[in-house]
Amino acid sequence: MLLEVRNLSKSFGSLVVLDDLSFELEEGVAFGIVGPNGAGKTTLLNVVAGDIRPTRGTVALDGRDVTRLASHRRCRLGIGRTSQVPRPFEGLTVFENVLVGANHGAAGRLTTTPEHAAMAALERVDLLLKSNVPAAQLTLLERKRLELARALAVQPRLLLLDEIAGGLTEAEVDELVTTIKEIRASGVTIVWIEHIVHALLRVVDRILAIDYGRKLIEGEPDAVMNSVEVREVYLGAEL
Repeated sequence: MLLEVRNLSKSFGSLVVLDDLSFELEEGVAFGIVGPNGAGKTTLLNVVAGDIRPTRGTVALDGRDVTRLASHRRCRLGIGRTSQVPRPFEGLTVFENVLVGANHGAAGRLTTTPEHAAMAALERVDLLLKSNVPAAQLTLLERKRLELARALAVQPRLLLLDEIAGGLTEAEVDELVTTIKEIRASGVTIVWIEHIVHALLRVVDRILAIDYGRKLIEGEPDAVMNSVEVREVYLGAEL
C-alpha cells in the first residue's frame, strides 16, 4: 500500500476533530473525501501531510511510518499538497514560485534539474505562458493552477488536493478536472477533498465520507453519495 492511515485521532483540547479514522490507498488510486463543513477533512489532510501531528494513530507511506516526520521531510519522500486558499509568493514570478518547490521540496528525488521540473509542472497545468508574470497578478483559477504546479514540481507519488475547485466557474471547474485526470493518468495517487461533488465524481475511484471526524462510509462513489448515511448528513435525518 502506498498510504496507510490507522486509527487516526486528533484533539485540540477537549475538541475531537478526528476520531479513530482508518483507510488505505494503493498506488495510482484517486480517492475522494467528502463531509460537511467542520467534519475534519482539512485536518485529516494536514495530518497526512505532516503539518500537524495526530493525538493517536499512525500514517505510513509505502510501508514506512512517517507519523512523526515533519512536512518538509514527507514532501521529500513524495507527498505534495495544495492549500484550500492559494498562498503564492506574490513578490516572485510564477516560474520562481514553482522553482522554490522543485528546489526545496524534492531534495534529490527529481529525475531532472529543478528548472526543468518547474517548467514541466507549469506546462502540465497550462501556465507556461505566464512564467514571467508576478504571482500577485494571477486570477483565482491561475493561482489554483500555480498551487498545483508547485505541488507537481516535487514529482509527488501522493498528491493531496484541498478544495481546489472551490470558487471557480463551471467552465473553470471543467478545465481543472481535465488537468487532474491527466495527472491521475500519469500514475500519481490522489487524495482530493472537495465540496463540488460533481467534479470529484468525474475523477475518483473511491470516496470516504466523514462527519465529526468519524468515518461514515467508504466505497464506490455513487454508492457512497446515494447512501442513507451521507444523505442524512447533508439533508437531515428526515428524508
